[in-house]
Amino acid sequence: MTEAGSPSEVSLSRLPYVDGVLNAAQVADTAAAIAAMQEPWGAVPWTSGEHVDIWNHVEAAMAMLVGGQVEAAERAYAWVPTMQRADGSWPMKIVGGKADDERGEVNMSAYFAVGLWHHWLVRRDIRFIERFWPSVRAGLDFVVSLQQSFGGIQWTPVDEFCLLTGNSSIYHSLRAGVALADLMDDPQPEWELAGGRLGHAVRAHRDLFADKSTYSMDWYYPVLGGAVRGEAGRELLESRWDDFVVPGLGIHCVDTNPWVTGAETCELAMALDVVGDPRRARSLLADMQHLREEDGRYWTGWVYDDPRRRAEGEPRDVHWPVEHTTYTAAAVLLAVDALGETYGHATPGSGIMRGTSLAPHFDEIALECECPSGDRVAR
Repeated sequence: MTEAGSPSEVSLSRLPYVDGVLNAAQVADTAAAIAAMQEPWGAVPWTSGEHVDIWNHVEAAMAMLVGGQVEAAERAYAWVPTMQRADGSWPMKIVGGKADDERGEVNMSAYFAVGLWHHWLVRRDIRFIERFWPSVRAGLDFVVSLQQSFGGIQWTPVDEFCLLTGNSSIYHSLRAGVALADLMDDPQPEWELAGGRLGHAVRAHRDLFADKSTYSMDWYYPVLGGAVRGEAGRELLESRWDDFVVPGLGIHCVDTNPWVTGAETCELAMALDVVGDPRRARSLLADMQHLREEDGRYWTGWVYDDPRRRAEGEPRDVHWPVEHTTYTAAAVLLAVDALGETYGHATPGSGIMRGTSLAPHFDEIALECECPSGDRVAR
């Protein structure tokens, strides 16, 4: 297990930073803090003693690579295929290196593609890609096998509803997967077709996904995942800005509670960067730094004093949950890297959320959409 505060394996001069928000040494500290919570076999739990899921695990591996913890990041990637099943999926929840919830969740099973492409951008190690490409390919084959007629991809083989946040992230993963397929000279045209249908569903049929509209992720993820772009993306982010953004603190996880969370705040910052608004993105990244500890760890969130809630006896002006989470720290580092291009310094993987290196958007593929309106994805 990596010791907290262990030095970066990469020179600080090569690490990302954002002037006035986080410097390179602070980035290195946060990457080391994530690595310190890594389990001996390579898995990265939500927090020490908690469960692991593949999506957040891969996000942590990406962040460790950004922050110079190369060996820890590559051990994290090496662990991923050890938990993959014959159908290409991963268990939804893993505790102590064993499956705790056997259901194969599609977003988790797709995200390895993003992590592997990110590793390629940063390290340019073709043997590393060759080693893990079969696992990525099997995972994405599992994912597209669960696509429904309107284009959405159902949550698990036994849960037939589709989640907008997860599907938006899958769109991103499919673009990364096609980029990897091109690199491997192993074309996957069915992923491109699935991506075209999925992108259309996210843009035109959000009402057909399960209603999770109280969650901020359902608001910004269609932009962060890349399916909704340009002016449409900017309009979508404006549409619920006042519902979720708390100036000076961050953004709500859910619109009903006075609770801001660091990971969601950083993801919204990256979504703003996607649509060309780095100024507000930087402001959000700076706002959430009240969740930072001196050693580089991050609290998950903060319940702030809200007079409407005071009479109900709910906690206020407290960190909640009482935990430091790897996924929050990871979101911070990826946001720093994304914004480093404008406000400091960035790694070669900084455009991973903007998708600048990924396969072209799938909406360039014309296909029939079996959806209620009879819409067609146009070339």
